[in-house]
Amino acid sequence: MKKKYNPSRWIIGILLLLIISAGIYAYSLIFKPFSLSETAYIYIDKQKNYEEVVEQLRDKAGLPSEKIFNLLAERMNYPNKIKTGRYAITNGMTMPDAIRLLRSGNQTPVDITFNNMRTRENLAGRISQQLMMDSVTLLNALNDTVTPGIYGFNEFTFIAMFIPNTYEVYWDTGINNLLDRMKSEYDAFWNETRRNRAEKIGLTPVEVSTLASIVEEEATYADEYPVVAGLYLNRIRKGMRLEADPTVKFAVGDISLRRILYKHLEVESPYNTYKNSGLPPGPIRIPSIRAIEATLSPEKHSYLFMCAKDDLSGRHNFAVTHAEHARNAARYQKALNEKGIY
Repeated sequence: MKKKYNPSRWIIGILLLLIISAGIYAYSLIFKPFSLSETAYIYIDKQKNYEEVVEQLRDKAGLPSEKIFNLLAERMNYPNKIKTGRYAITNGMTMPDAIRLLRSGNQTPVDITFNNMRTRENLAGRISQQLMMDSVTLLNALNDTVTPGIYGFNEFTFIAMFIPNTYEVYWDTGINNLLDRMKSEYDAFWNETRRNRAEKIGLTPVEVSTLASIVEEEATYADEYPVVAGLYLNRIRKGMRLEADPTVKFAVGDISLRRILYKHLEVESPYNTYKNSGLPPGPIRIPSIRAIEATLSPEKHSYLFMCAKDDLSGRHNFAVTHAEHARNAARYQKALNEKGIY
């Protein structure tokens, strides 16, 4: 007997095929991987704005489907569990993978670097550019009179705790954690070997950093660092004032001065080494590791005086006697006059 045609069975079959196809398509979208030529980093600040997170995923990582991501995020309760930090979205990662990563708070560290920092403002600005940290808040901590004591420094020496280098930290690290880390790095840097070298030249680690800061400001070329360090140590041992021009510039508040005049030498400041004996109360900049190492290994010589060369190259003439120094100074002053530098 011939079976009777039943159109409803065909309709049900087609519907099932459509449902299965839709499911396969949705599944493929859900698990469609990010296609990236390089790792994309998502930064989430303390505002924890979900829309901004999605925008970064779209613009930086090429989010496979914003609609599906929002549905998944809602299902996985991510909008209520957003955590600050820097997160790495890598090639092949799926949207569920990304949500689990972002929700877990398992962020990727960032390398922060600070070199050639002259002032605390420079340091605060440089660090805040690399971390989720406000420069004003950090600067206030650096200038605070109480915080330095927690780490064994004072308001003048606190800057010596920051050893210029590259450090791996979390992007959302707080100021206290950062300061704790810098103190830990300082202690590691000033190991027993370096402390013994400092003691050998009659200085404490902070005093080495202070002298190194003057050496680095005085010498344009690093090969002169050990010579300049030896000169200043000679003066200290003989009870002579350092009479270092960079300390005058620091005291005046103008590091761009090309010519030090008598009025500058008269400024009242503990940093003016023309008026005060010994080292100033703290570094006049954050000295580089190279300057610190040169100060710890000063060149042995009899120089007591130095003057910039009259070719204005940035190099120096060194002298043992004041008479020789006076001749060098006269040539330099003449060169400045001829160039119209006042």
